[in-house]
Amino acid sequence: MKSLNPTTTKSWKDLKKHYLKIKDIHLKDLFQNDSNRFEKFSLNFKDIILFDYSKNRLTTKTMSYLLNLAQEFNLKDSILSMFEGKKINFTENKPVLHTALRNFHRKNIILNKKNISLEIKNVLKKIKLFSDAVINKKWKGYSDKSITDVVNIGIGGSDLGPFMVTEALKPYKNHLNMHFISNLDGTHVIETLKKIDMSTTIFLISSKTFTTQETITNANTIKKLFLNQNKVLESDMSKHFFAISMNKNEVLKFGILEENFFPIWDWVGGRYSVWSAVGLSIALSIGYKNFSLFLKGADVMDEHFLNTPLKKNIPVLLGLISIWYNNFFNAQTEAIFVYDQYMYKFSTYLQQTNMESNGKNIDRNKNIVSWQTGSIIWGEPGSNGQHSFYQLLHQGTKLIPSDFIIPINTHNQINNHHIKLLSHFFAQTKSLAFGKSIKEILKDNNLEKNTFQYISDLNNDINIYKLCHGNQPTNSFLLDKITPYTLGILMSLYEHKVFTQGVIMNIFSFDQWGVELGKSAANNILNELKKKKLTKKYDSSTNALINFYKLNKK
Repeated sequence: MKSLNPTTTKSWKDLKKHYLKIKDIHLKDLFQNDSNRFEKFSLNFKDIILFDYSKNRLTTKTMSYLLNLAQEFNLKDSILSMFEGKKINFTENKPVLHTALRNFHRKNIILNKKNISLEIKNVLKKIKLFSDAVINKKWKGYSDKSITDVVNIGIGGSDLGPFMVTEALKPYKNHLNMHFISNLDGTHVIETLKKIDMSTTIFLISSKTFTTQETITNANTIKKLFLNQNKVLESDMSKHFFAISMNKNEVLKFGILEENFFPIWDWVGGRYSVWSAVGLSIALSIGYKNFSLFLKGADVMDEHFLNTPLKKNIPVLLGLISIWYNNFFNAQTEAIFVYDQYMYKFSTYLQQTNMESNGKNIDRNKNIVSWQTGSIIWGEPGSNGQHSFYQLLHQGTKLIPSDFIIPINTHNQINNHHIKLLSHFFAQTKSLAFGKSIKEILKDNNLEKNTFQYISDLNNDINIYKLCHGNQPTNSFLLDKITPYTLGILMSLYEHKVFTQGVIMNIFSFDQWGVELGKSAANNILNELKKKKLTKKYDSSTNALINFYKLNKK
């Protein structure tokens, strides 16, 4: 990877000058001055996804400068380095090969003189055999009953990915009931256990290291409750407990048999692990055939990202546009609105993908950055957000670039619901872009006056509060339908957007030392909480909070 301060590049300087020229241009003018704007700023991906980025505050010159920036960073070479397994996770001295987990196009991938493609195929075969056995009711619990429920115990990437995907693909779900436990709060365990019968439930403990405090605490609690049931033997665990991890020794210590161990590898980051055995809950929920289609969708987008010229490369364009707003317009956040109720966890999932990857303030040259890196990602499913925070988008004081995603065809064609949902989708991107002018407001009231009189009336009338300036940028994604295949495409697309941003922002996207800080601090404080004596060990605030707890705990 090329290590440059992006602000010193020629392209960045060109963008800075260019920004001063176009920062006040309205999207209305951009569209009025170019009847072919949509054709210039949209891409059709295999007739599966239409990507429209024409409602952005940019011109062909903007895109030219942004693409020059990508070329100055040799983005193509960095993409190739990732796919070839070079150690681009520099701070941990690891390759980044989640793309290998869904490889259906490229030749065998060799890493450290080993063909990891064979290892991956063996794990996929194991996932298939096990998921088929459970779904077909051949796998029995200790009471010799078929399995009815699956509980995934994990946190972060071991929870957010599989939870989001199983919810998004509910139309493909079989008879198994899926549950996800992540929170260290014991309430999450207790409320989940109320819904299941342990004799017909399997537990998937998903932790890369098998030492993650939240996951192992929850797993130990469930193990204890399982073994405390009447007539349950420790050997019965073999029918109910399974591990997804790279730490076989810890798995065996926990009491899980080797045959119930599904390996993952240190070259797969947690937030990119849904494509690995971490996705076992997905295969159990929708069947292996659909799980395979999910992987194939991601692979198709991988091929697009790897082989398509930058100017027609959707993840690259998406990443560049984000850098444009984050660094030149000072947009601090990006919103993602999916108009599909099954996809209600998608924005939450992408929060981790983006913010854990690019929330960095040290560049690849070990210097503190002077530019903006990761954006704050947020969002809710449409059309719920329209009745809460969209007000701020339309009339607030902040620039919030937004992605709008909708399937053309729905899984639940009931009355005229979906066509109404589509009308809201199209209306929102139009309204955010173009707003509502003085003339349009007064025209609604059938007032026939000249422009000066319009303004005079508006300033002396309640109608002033209806003014919407517009000029809020959006990207639109129209998908054929939310399927395992298209969801794989969409998730891979956003992963590669994040990669693009990381390369150009000159940061390492694949470590998370900030997360590690919180973990180690919590372990130290846990030891202090176990002591009866009041503490003076920390700062005055932390000491006071800990001591207040000690004095008031029951």
